[in-house]
Amino acid sequence: MKELIEFIAHSLVEDPTQVHVTQSQRGVSHHLHLHVAKEDMGRVIGRNGRVANAMRLLLRVAAAKEGKRANLDIEEPR
Repeated sequence: MKELIEFIAHSLVEDPTQVHVTQSQRGVSHHLHLHVAKEDMGRVIGRNGRVANAMRLLLRVAAAKEGKRANLDIEEPR
């Protein structure tokens, strides 16, 4: 699941070196944090959040195939 989000984010952003995905797990639920450069936030979120919602949907489908749950947060690097 982490690789899926990394692949999608790398193809969207201008600076793929700034893309980092961290993952934590609580039981069957996975929580992923996508960190992208401030300049690329608009590309990853999309108009009215459509791209971000599509990424979340794909993540949920991939997780369901494995019998798990997953959430995605999009953040700027600190």
